[in-house]
Amino acid sequence: MVAVGGGGGGRRRRAWRWAMRAVASAVVWTVVVQVASIAGLFRPRVVADCGGGGKGGGAAAAGLAALAGEDGLAARLSPPALVPKRIYKSNGYLLVTCNGGLNQMRAGICDMVTIARHLNLTLVVPELDKMSFWADPSDFGDIFDVGHFINSLRDELMIVKELPLKLQLRTKKRLYSMPPVSWSNETYYLKRILPLARKHKVIHFEKSDARLANNGLPIQLQMLRCRVNFEALRFTPQIEALGRKLMSTLQRSGQFVVLHLRYEMDMLSFSGCTHGCSSKETEELTRMRYAYPWWKEKEIDSEVKRLQGLCPLTPEEITLVLKALGFTKDTLIYIASGEIYGGERRLAVLKDAYPKLVRKEKILSPDELRPFQNHSTQMAALDYMVSLASDIFIPSYDGNMARVVEGHRRYMGFRKTIVLDRKKLVELLDLFQGGALSWDEFSDAVKEAHKSRMGQPTERKVILGQPKEEDYFYANPQECLGSNGGLRDIS
Repeated sequence: MVAVGGGGGGRRRRAWRWAMRAVASAVVWTVVVQVASIAGLFRPRVVADCGGGGKGGGAAAAGLAALAGEDGLAARLSPPALVPKRIYKSNGYLLVTCNGGLNQMRAGICDMVTIARHLNLTLVVPELDKMSFWADPSDFGDIFDVGHFINSLRDELMIVKELPLKLQLRTKKRLYSMPPVSWSNETYYLKRILPLARKHKVIHFEKSDARLANNGLPIQLQMLRCRVNFEALRFTPQIEALGRKLMSTLQRSGQFVVLHLRYEMDMLSFSGCTHGCSSKETEELTRMRYAYPWWKEKEIDSEVKRLQGLCPLTPEEITLVLKALGFTKDTLIYIASGEIYGGERRLAVLKDAYPKLVRKEKILSPDELRPFQNHSTQMAALDYMVSLASDIFIPSYDGNMARVVEGHRRYMGFRKTIVLDRKKLVELLDLFQGGALSWDEFSDAVKEAHKSRMGQPTERKVILGQPKEEDYFYANPQECLGSNGGLRDIS
């Protein structure tokens, strides 16, 4: 009896020692992983230019090349170390329904994360817009890498894929829903929104666009907006793989320009800009504008808006501008846009001037694009990736994509973005086409007007009380940027 009991005790002691060693090993491994993750916490996903000059070459180009190649793919697919989880008492859940196209929603998501972090809320993965003109059924996970989004921000806030079941059942019966006041500062959210979140436990924002001020926010909030935009919002592996193929195909041909030709039907109808359109086309665009009740402006004088610089340049106008800026006939130009209104007829002049004009539909096969068809947001994501990788980015209109890409390229080493002064250009175009300016005079004037509009480091224009008129935060997130791009260190 004694011998048997002693043997059992020995086995128990050995099992206990084995268990303690396993626990100790797990603790050590956890510490190693957390230290490693802290060391890389703010490492940019795309290498910024450290070579100087603010021209966005050097390391930024090397980072893009790696992203487009196999080495970059392996790095992107390797599992990242988890950042340490921030522990806090949540004040409630924030549901968000985004509105707009890809880049309006992208900026809105950055703002919603920042607001949720500031109020110590738990964010539910945002719902994307399915009701707008494009009627795109894509969910957040069809565009962005959900796991990366949640894990990369776990040191800031808790993000969940859905509400707990109990709250799901409760919100089906009653949900406090509201649109936050546009361009609000952090005080508004602390004083007006936080008490509502605590009271209702779940609060729903019906809109996400422009709900946070451009200026006057604490530096930590501005930095978080940038971190979400540049690091946490990563496209799905499927989108990134096809985007990399587009990038590498274009880069093998040498330098290339991306022209964001914002001349789609929805833009022309919404803005009321019909310069160069036939009377039949003008009628069609007007009918469409009246058909959408959330487009508030109905009666629009197209020529007045054009002279104010508030219209996208037409394909014919942008052709003259490109020539005036010195782009030669052999320039490789990728058009980032949806379907151009008027189709091939409206692109004829541009194609004649620049035969090396390509679009994703020309580079990729129908089979490769088929999964993205009828998903305008996913197609826009491909254009976004190519726009970041281009040697020069030129938007014909300062919409959401133009501004968000401009800001992202600043982060990547102030890569060259030509921000067109449309008001000045319309004036010069009319003078040239009316015979008042020679070609050389026109070209010189266009170049002179854009010398300081090439994406160089600059201060954001602030207009108190007129947030719509001042420079957009995401076009120039100056608080976040180091002298050569990348996130600046504020530690």
